[in-house]
Amino acid sequence: MGRKLFFDPILSGNGTQACADCHRPQNAFSDPRQFSLGIDGIPGFRNSMPLQNLAWNFSQKFNWDGSAPSLEDQIFEPVTNPIEMNNTWPQAEASLKNHSEYPQLFKEAFNGATIDSILVTKAIAQFLRTLISGNSRFDRHLLGENILTPQELNGINVFMSEELGDCFHCHGNPFNPLWTDNTFHNNGLDASFTDLGLGNVSGDPRDNGKFRAPSLRNLAYTAPYMHDGRFATLDEVINHYSEGLVFSETIDPLMKSVAQGGVQLSEEDKAALKAFLLSLSDPEFINNPDFQNPN
Repeated sequence: MGRKLFFDPILSGNGTQACADCHRPQNAFSDPRQFSLGIDGIPGFRNSMPLQNLAWNFSQKFNWDGSAPSLEDQIFEPVTNPIEMNNTWPQAEASLKNHSEYPQLFKEAFNGATIDSILVTKAIAQFLRTLISGNSRFDRHLLGENILTPQELNGINVFMSEELGDCFHCHGNPFNPLWTDNTFHNNGLDASFTDLGLGNVSGDPRDNGKFRAPSLRNLAYTAPYMHDGRFATLDEVINHYSEGLVFSETIDPLMKSVAQGGVQLSEEDKAALKAFLLSLSDPEFINNPDFQNPN
């Protein structure tokens, strides 16, 4: 039922927009637009995050800025957000109660409980926790298949080397298959901030400009990149860390090469790093029939 709700526009104020409109399966449940549009055509101000392996977010802080303490809490907000679904929960609940199928589905799923926003968010959250991605070429490499190219193998070395890419502190390593530390970093995008990120949630100025480190899984499908979708290509992302870092007062100490503008990768190392990062993409995930629209 959570899958049906995720793909159904019934939760939106005018019945035209579903969760899946901004989290598309073919894009690893992200949005290829820089900013998603709400039901009234108004754009947001952050890029839509991909949805994968969320059951292992042990920090229990969701969204780019950590504003939701659980998946269920994250689902509450878009329904009523005036620039997203622009609905009220009483109206959404009434739509579900008057539907030809949902009353029976909720009865079966929740032992006859009355349809309300809590049960809706529980159902969708349970579906989201099933969105598991773990069959990329790199995953198969870890299982012993000899399928990575020499360039991709070199890219792992660039990724793991503190003298080269120095990527692993925020994005994990081959023994952390989430490919994110699930915490928040200022990664040197700007000298000052209009979007404070975590700082807007915590109220601590030391958190200004910090955003969640996204998983590196499925990068082949999730462009554009960064919290504001400013980079259209993976090459631009790599160039940022190589020679585009910008100092600010809250920059993460892990951005050790900011004084030089970045880690200064060679073109060969950039190409190898990109090849490795793309090997983390999982075509089975975006084509899994269990994750597609059932309506």
